[in-house]
Amino acid sequence: MSPICYERQKVYDGILRLIHAWNGLAIISLILTGTVSDLFEHGASEKALWQIHILFGYGLLLGLTARLAWGLVGPEHARFSDMWHPKVWWRAVRHFNFKTTPHFGHHPLASAAYLTVYGLLLVMAVTGVGLAAIEHNTGPLASLLGDSVWLKGIFKEPHEVIYSLLIGFVVIHVTALIWHETVGKTPLAQSMVSGFQYHIAQGETNEQNDK
Repeated sequence: MSPICYERQKVYDGILRLIHAWNGLAIISLILTGTVSDLFEHGASEKALWQIHILFGYGLLLGLTARLAWGLVGPEHARFSDMWHPKVWWRAVRHFNFKTTPHFGHHPLASAAYLTVYGLLLVMAVTGVGLAAIEHNTGPLASLLGDSVWLKGIFKEPHEVIYSLLIGFVVIHVTALIWHETVGKTPLAQSMVSGFQYHIAQGETNEQNDK
């Protein structure tokens, strides 16, 4: 069997990779603290875990703000325009064809999921700040919402729904990375570490399709 040849290009800049790592760690930490706190109901440990959860929430809000700014002024592949492919999305849905030509940058179809997740994260961050004020009387909205217990449901329901959706996204995201590494034979996971993206050389792709 002949070795697979790859094309390599530096795609993701250092700031983007740092923000990605920051937000990823914040999301995992939020999921863990939110899940573990349910095991310590009505105790001192539960209160401490929720305080840590709130701190990670502020960290995520900071990371999302940085990502929004960098998505507007950063280099080409950091910008949101690199993830905006409505024609590709419409064609995929209309013809039920989810194959795309390999190119450097964000995957055109996966980009739709990424943009959706960013929107959900913003809603989750805002509702989280509201819940921190209502349930724990802390945060920038504490003076405004601290006594508004009647608003709890308005903030909590979307927060918990998005929380469940994010867990699903993390599972799918990790599964997709493993699939690309094993079945697709493409070292995708390392791109947010090294900044380099790899694609199987075009000639190699055509050879595989002919077999």
